Amino acid sequence: MTGRQRTLDPVRVYLPVTLAELQHVSPVLVAPRIAHGVTPALRELWPDEDEEGWEYAAQACAADGSLVLLAGAPGAPPLRVVVAADVAEGCVQALDDPPVPSALEVVCGVDLSQMVSVHVDEPAAARDVAAAAAGDEAAIERLEDRDLLWYDVTEIPQIPVP
Repeated sequence: MTGRQRTLDPVRVYLPVTLAELQHVSPVLVAPRIAHGVTPALRELWPDEDEEGWEYAAQACAADGSLVLLAGAPGAPPLRVVVAADVAEGCVQALDDPPVPSALEVVCGVDLSQMVSVHVDEPAAARDVAAAAAGDEAAIERLEDRDLLWYDVTEIPQIPVP
């Protein structure tokens, strides 16, 4: 390695998606797209939090982003879906005016080899997810009390659909 080369560590991002986007043999999440991560703004907002807490907050923001995607995809299964992925540092860009402190932009496609895990609502949440995607504030509040279920990327085909 020369003095000008350096190793770029991957960056963990949380991508809001719909289950329909993952239902391909080899899913590729198209870029550019908004994702969420542990940004300087998120760290500044909660300075007493630790890495795990910041990652949980970024994942929760991505779950909210999944609701926005579902509002524009009425045929998609009504479940919030978040993909945790490790992408090259050069594929992540800060936003000039992020809508939330964890928001950033992923400018490279994300394929299955970069996906670390998938986080999905349980099927029993489908009614609230559909209502929340339609703007029902009470349903949005109920979803705040629900944690997403963890799936390994090899389990994507087995994710239950309501």
